[in-house]
Amino acid sequence: MKMPVELVMVAGARPNFMKVAPLWNALSQDSAFSTTLVHTGQHFDDSMSGQFFRDLGLPEPAYHLGAGGGSHAQQTAEIMKRLEPVLLERSPRGVIVVGDVNSTVAGALVAKKLGIDVVHAEGGLRSFDRTMPEEINRLVTDAISDVLLVTERSGVDNLTREGVPPERIHLVGNLMIDSLRKHLPRAMQSDVRHRLGIGGERYGLVTLHRPANVDDERQRAEILGALSVISEDLELFWPVHPRTRARLEQGSRALPPRIHLLDPLGYLDFLRLQAESFIVLTDSGGIQEETTVLGVPCLTLRENTERPVTIECGTNRLAGVSKDSILQAWRTALLAPPKSVLPPLWDGKAGERCHAVLSSYFQSSKTPDQ
Repeated sequence: MKMPVELVMVAGARPNFMKVAPLWNALSQDSAFSTTLVHTGQHFDDSMSGQFFRDLGLPEPAYHLGAGGGSHAQQTAEIMKRLEPVLLERSPRGVIVVGDVNSTVAGALVAKKLGIDVVHAEGGLRSFDRTMPEEINRLVTDAISDVLLVTERSGVDNLTREGVPPERIHLVGNLMIDSLRKHLPRAMQSDVRHRLGIGGERYGLVTLHRPANVDDERQRAEILGALSVISEDLELFWPVHPRTRARLEQGSRALPPRIHLLDPLGYLDFLRLQAESFIVLTDSGGIQEETTVLGVPCLTLRENTERPVTIECGTNRLAGVSKDSILQAWRTALLAPPKSVLPPLWDGKAGERCHAVLSSYFQSSKTPDQ
């Protein structure tokens, strides 16, 4: 009897979990695969990971590496050091990494050095800004991956231009949107608005976490200046990443009362707030994608995006990071709200297509006992 193909799935930060869940569900229902979930601990407290696992219906990870904290180099090195014994113990045929965080590149490097095939879900995205740690993670991971599961056409074009053989590239759609479509009805039953005292009035939602935006005092002051002006017209609710809260508390600028700082929210609570927002102001890649599907206007507080389809098809606008550019984008959004068209293959079936790609790849490859 043929043994199931052993795969290890590595995740560690909130954006990873929404991508892991649909793929986990598809693989766990197929007896041809045996899949082990590893949580690196990159996001390590309950509000940043535990609640997401519960909301998404993910099982407890088989391994929790507890490698959170530290600089980018320290965190990446710690994940690699703790993941290697797991892969030596499990001896999987493949390691699946998702997204563009430190856990992604760490998992890919350890696997490849052990001669294990690497699958990158969300391959090919490029901001073309190498000052972004995520861009370095994307470039390195894609360069050593054997299977690249791509969310949008720009990813295929980028990988082709970089010389990746076409047989490694698979346009499958967006796993994060699978999670959104599956869980949105339940999210809309959340009582988060009642708990936060948000009645029928319109409101905006803010998220910021990129180091360039929250660590640089001058850039942070520009963004906060714009948010303060916008809050005169629209109450803003801001679930604050722990790193961001620390920076805000260190700063000297007091926020106006109509900007409400919140603790991190679970997936379902956040999804409801996002779905019913008048506008979302963010520097997150995943939120650019979610707002596109939800039809909610999104101002991305960055000079670039690795997800151009959210601008071409979706509700996203690049607002820059200066007070003036953000306020100009805000005024434009008020005058001409963007209309969203669903990007190709963002239909809630990316998990099925990923499963088909992996079945074809691993069942056509030679197994160790052949």
